[in-house]
Amino acid sequence: MKRALLMVDIQNDFCAGGALAVPEGDSTVDVANALISFCKGRGDAVVATQDWHPANHGSFASVQKTEPYTQGKLDGLRQTWWPDHCVQGSEGAQLHPLLDAKEIDAVFQKGENPLIDSYSGFFDNGHRQKTLLDDWLFRHEVKQVVVLGLATDYCVKYTVLDALALGYDVTVITDGCRGVNLHPQDSLRAFQEMSAAGATLMTFADFTY
Repeated sequence: MKRALLMVDIQNDFCAGGALAVPEGDSTVDVANALISFCKGRGDAVVATQDWHPANHGSFASVQKTEPYTQGKLDGLRQTWWPDHCVQGSEGAQLHPLLDAKEIDAVFQKGENPLIDSYSGFFDNGHRQKTLLDDWLFRHEVKQVVVLGLATDYCVKYTVLDALALGYDVTVITDGCRGVNLHPQDSLRAFQEMSAAGATLMTFADFTY
């Protein structure tokens, strides 16, 4: 069974000093780099997703003229209004500079449609459009994905749930994820939801043992 390491949104804006910094987000980089080395040594593919919003993205609180982290609706779907982040071409949208990006085989951008958000690396939030990720994995005969990144309770969770729905065997590296945690237990609930849907949850040490 061919396998791919899938790193979700390890970008400057989600790390220390970023516009939407996830607590301890930087700590995912070391785990990601160790996994890149481990997976490359076994012939696995290494891919990444990248939040890539236009400056007028509808999920931005500034566009909605409201306060960040409040709730509303975007294109008929429940939406958290976020600080402006990962704007196309900005420094904040770039992958973390310490991430071993030269080993990444392909990067898949998401969230480009200003009318709808896209947490998952596979689909927008309404499942109306696919990214190129699933097609790439299919062409490379990948059936198993190993997932880590940012943030546990949003983009990681929805990427994992979509991967499972698409028929992939999914392992989540728990210590390679960090959450936004707008509510204290959001990341824990996200891990529980991923597990209940069929994902295998492992630490880096257990996975590489």
